[in-house]
Amino acid sequence: MITPPVGSPSSLGFAAHPSPYNFPNVQYPQIESDSRVTFRFRAPDAKKVQVSIVNVPFDMIEGDNGVWTYTSAPQAPGYHNYWMIVDGAIVLDPGPQAFIGYGHMCNCFEVPEPGVDWYELKDVPHGNVMIKNYFAKTTNSWRKVYLYTPPGYEANPKTRYPVLYLQHGGGEDQRVWIEMGRTNLILDNMIAEGKAKPFIVVMETSAVGPPASPGRSSEVPSGAGLTPGASRGPGMLGIGGPGGGAYGQFMIKELIPWVDATFRTIADREHRAMAGLSMGGMQTAAVTMANLDKFTYIGLFSGGAAIPRRAPSQTTPHEPAPLDLKTIYNGQMANPAEFNKRVKVLFFSCGSEEYPDALKKHQEQLIAAGITNSYLYISPGTAHEWQMWRRSLYSFASLLFK
Repeated sequence: MITPPVGSPSSLGFAAHPSPYNFPNVQYPQIESDSRVTFRFRAPDAKKVQVSIVNVPFDMIEGDNGVWTYTSAPQAPGYHNYWMIVDGAIVLDPGPQAFIGYGHMCNCFEVPEPGVDWYELKDVPHGNVMIKNYFAKTTNSWRKVYLYTPPGYEANPKTRYPVLYLQHGGGEDQRVWIEMGRTNLILDNMIAEGKAKPFIVVMETSAVGPPASPGRSSEVPSGAGLTPGASRGPGMLGIGGPGGGAYGQFMIKELIPWVDATFRTIADREHRAMAGLSMGGMQTAAVTMANLDKFTYIGLFSGGAAIPRRAPSQTTPHEPAPLDLKTIYNGQMANPAEFNKRVKVLFFSCGSEEYPDALKKHQEQLIAAGITNSYLYISPGTAHEWQMWRRSLYSFASLLFK
């Protein structure tokens, strides 16, 4: 496994500058040279204005002409969501671009990581990012998919490629692995350096139906082609259950066949991977462990690991209980030797500020039980955030399709 380069204290710093996500000539948010971020927002009639950085609100100070300001504590490198709260209402800052997060549109800023450029745009051959729509018969609906094809895909019409199905987190959708995760840039750079094999990436939302409304069931209706009752949550996420839940069934019946029919894939389990962040890690674990005849590579980023929450009597958060291979991961590990034959890579990751000790213990237990294909990556200095998931993709991609 190749781990991503991480900035060190000896790396050169950077000058203060506007966030790269700002519109032209917009100066704020400004990234200060010490990684603090300064915000300015004009709201002359407001009584209280806050800036919510990664869902934590901070009071702003009103100055002249109704301009409110706030300078944050130093922020970790990478992408961060924020929004304004004006007299209790969520309001977007008009200067920067907006992307989806936390179930609504958010503004964003990016803090550089000095000495690190593996997720930056570079002068290397580039793949293509495209948006495609396809009609799903089982749900009688149109679906939108983001796809990445590697450099050379169009120039080599006889070459077929492996596929990674890459899942978003809660409150997000199929856009985020490109907009925040920079998947295309990461893979372009890795492929150019020989650190990853060329492969296709498919990014789709994990909801398989319209959001539930009051008085309306969110379960899969009879006759929809999926198991009735497979989902109980808004948007019909369908994590867990027969076939990997509603979305697992949907992938097998609709998404994978459409991808294999539309793109030059190598349409077998040995050349198919799935990974996801947070809720997408849970979705990945549910889908793959119920369909090991379809997947050989599994990546669980900040989610999906069989680590139970601590009991009230426990003092250590995320303390893992002894593993029962007959029940965890859909019982697929009951025969470790058979599981090792079917799954080439079982990848776990989290940030050093998440639950690294519990994840390390979990992997140790798997190895002791005879699961030999387990890989672990702990992202230094990060929590539940995009820099951690970018690094996880980098590490996971280095293991794929070898």
